[in-house]
Amino acid sequence: MSLRAVPESMDPMVVGSIDAELDRIESEHRVSVRLAIESGSRAWGFPSPDSDYDCRFVYVAALDTYLSPWRTRDVIETPLVGLLDVNGWELGKALRLLVNGNAVLIEWLMSPIVYRGDARFRADLLALAEQVADRDKIARHYLHLGARQWELFDRNRSLKKVFYALRPAMALRWLREHPEAAVAPMHLPTLLAQCDLPGDVVAAVAELIDLKSQTREMGSGAVPAPIEVFMTGEFDSAADAFPRSANQDLAHARELTAEFFRAQALSVSR
Repeated sequence: MSLRAVPESMDPMVVGSIDAELDRIESEHRVSVRLAIESGSRAWGFPSPDSDYDCRFVYVAALDTYLSPWRTRDVIETPLVGLLDVNGWELGKALRLLVNGNAVLIEWLMSPIVYRGDARFRADLLALAEQVADRDKIARHYLHLGARQWELFDRNRSLKKVFYALRPAMALRWLREHPEAAVAPMHLPTLLAQCDLPGDVVAAVAELIDLKSQTREMGSGAVPAPIEVFMTGEFDSAADAFPRSANQDLAHARELTAEFFRAQALSVSR
């Protein structure tokens, strides 16, 4: 069953260009794009009128590529064209990063905007991610990302940059409130809805999202006090709540991901 979930609000001309670019990539690079999604402010739930289109995809190469001793690059990058940014990871690379605690693949799997994909592939890969993802590592990924973005905001005071610290802070809160899970939503409004938050934080975030949706330039200034208190509190709490994993045995995770990888590589070759 094929996947397609593209909001009517997205420019059909740009979406058509993305579809054409994915077709070209499959043909010229001899790969199978198994999932292509939107990753960026549009999928995160806080687009601006001039937001880029950030298409990201996971692909499987032809079997002879994997059987050759001369390995090729494990990413496909295309030049930026206007608002269009299309890049992807080879499945093996994506799985290695997942096991090592990188949350990017998980976010791609959770994107509400899907250009194309195989429903079974996404469901099976998401189930695998829930098995092998280390929630402490995933949380520390968000901690480092959020703290870095907060530091960048502190330098230029661009209100648009607040969102890039706020979303990781919200993911940290979600993980703390859902101790059984390692896979958090990527969509900021969904994170807000699924967490128990002070009313002033919810109202301040909603106001900021509304402002960003209406203007190309939010300007610079101070962060609304409820948001600043919330973010700094989450970053401080996360350092203790999600300790560094020491000498973790990854054998089982590697075995499961290797089995998934082999099945996908063989299915493409048939």
